[in-house]
Amino acid sequence: MPDLFSGVRVGIDVGGTKTHLRAVRGGQVLADRVVSSEGWRPADAASAAAFLTDLIATTLPDAAVDAVAVGAHGCDSSRACDALATELVRRLPAAKCLVRNDAELLVPACGLAAGVGVVAGTGSVAVARDRRGEPVFMGGWGWLIGDEGSAPGLLREAVRASMAARDRGEPPDLLATALMGSYGVGEVADLPEAMAGEAGAASWGRRAELVFEALHGGSALARAVVDDAADALASLVTGMAGRDVDVDDVVVAGGVILNQPSLFDAFARKLAAVAPVSTVHRLTVDPVVGAVRLAECLVAS
Repeated sequence: MPDLFSGVRVGIDVGGTKTHLRAVRGGQVLADRVVSSEGWRPADAASAAAFLTDLIATTLPDAAVDAVAVGAHGCDSSRACDALATELVRRLPAAKCLVRNDAELLVPACGLAAGVGVVAGTGSVAVARDRRGEPVFMGGWGWLIGDEGSAPGLLREAVRASMAARDRGEPPDLLATALMGSYGVGEVADLPEAMAGEAGAASWGRRAELVFEALHGGSALARAVVDDAADALASLVTGMAGRDVDVDDVVVAGGVILNQPSLFDAFARKLAAVAPVSTVHRLTVDPVVGAVRLAECLVAS
């Protein structure tokens, strides 16, 4: 009788809020588990490795794992990925281990060998490999100063646009009115202080829906905010092209851009204008599929 617990390949997608593990053997899914990412500390390779190996042990207590591929939120350099992979091998000496940034799971999850992964959700970033195989990151500066096209980025730029309209002497439009109502203030000038009082990616991101509601209601300010966000996301891809990256295929993921057709359509339209060679793909499977495919490739190599 064959050993059903050997030859197991594990893919793990560690995101900012949740971690998704999927284990397969012979094409069959043995385990599929989603847990909180609370306690994930990517800057501490030993702690991050313990987080992952504990998750594997509790999910697959009797499995003989021979390959583990991880897409790790916060591992934003080759050095960080290699350090975590080294710790994983130390704890799982019988397994081949690979660590990539979590956005690097998008391209293999889409069944592609090369391309650019673009995420616009809680944050925004573009990740790819150049023709030498080195990782290239564009964007991902965080909700406070960057992450254009993300949920908190959209809210931040909506308030900026409303303030600029006020400086031009324009009355509050639908977007500014919605923002004031959400924050419970009576003047556009009060919005920055209200934002500062609830600063944070989650707090700001929860109000991003207001931008799209105002856009659908006819707000010219909201349209400009969404168009600018699409421009910023498209510029991440064109920036990749300037760094010796193959941009023929662009895989898009993230709750904001996938759930808001107005942003996705604007991004696709603007990218077609500046990078006509690029084909845009919507990710239709869980990113962990990419981690599983990378784990399978580890064994095959």
